[in-house]
Amino acid sequence: MVFHRSGNHAHSLAMINILKSNERGHASHGWLDSYHSFSFADYYNPEQMGFQSLRVINDDLVMPGMGFGTHPHRDMEIITYILSGQLEHKDSMGNGRVIKTGDVQYMAAGKGVSHSEFNPSKEEAVHLLQIWIQPDAKGVVPRYAEKSLRTAETGKLHLVTSKAGRDGSIAIHQDADLWIAKLEAGQKVSHPLANQRHVWLHVAEGEIVLNGKTLTGGDAAAVEKETELQVSANKPSQVLLFDLN
Repeated sequence: MVFHRSGNHAHSLAMINILKSNERGHASHGWLDSYHSFSFADYYNPEQMGFQSLRVINDDLVMPGMGFGTHPHRDMEIITYILSGQLEHKDSMGNGRVIKTGDVQYMAAGKGVSHSEFNPSKEEAVHLLQIWIQPDAKGVVPRYAEKSLRTAETGKLHLVTSKAGRDGSIAIHQDADLWIAKLEAGQKVSHPLANQRHVWLHVAEGEIVLNGKTLTGGDAAAVEKETELQVSANKPSQVLLFDLN
């Protein structure tokens, strides 16, 4: 797959293609302010339809006391990561949870599930990333899981999801490793990229240098044909690294 960025068509030899924060789709609904890395809802860009199995990264700010009413999903792996604030989750599997800053929530929609997501705070907006990954099988039994990175060590990549649930990660229905790193200024992490693998790196906040290229909050990079990724933080940062087949 060749990834194109808006207004500047990459070619197949390019190894790191940057999507700047301001090149994303944007929707402001009053109660919700959302940036879309890929086509979503009313934002349609034929050059931004996803990357490998990664279909959605929505950078959402939900205002106090507001949220998403009960709605259905099917055949999608849905991952939510809370950057600040808290989110109350209810679903048709019987789960009722409040996830907080640093928590990751996973839901396999499979053959069908309904859920609602609501900001229970009266004062603080909740800032979250909602991620959709296309599963490798349809009609699976829905399931739910959580993993907390609240106290995760900085300066290290933490494995959050994987196909087999290795090393304490959440098992998902796709060969998609999600790594998350919290970095203080000056900290560095590296990630080897195996042959035929692809990386989407999303900067949730801060400012980092990826293999010599500077990225700030909301920026992302599609990486192919590199053997190793080097990430260093210029200021306190969080990055999500998707290692995809």
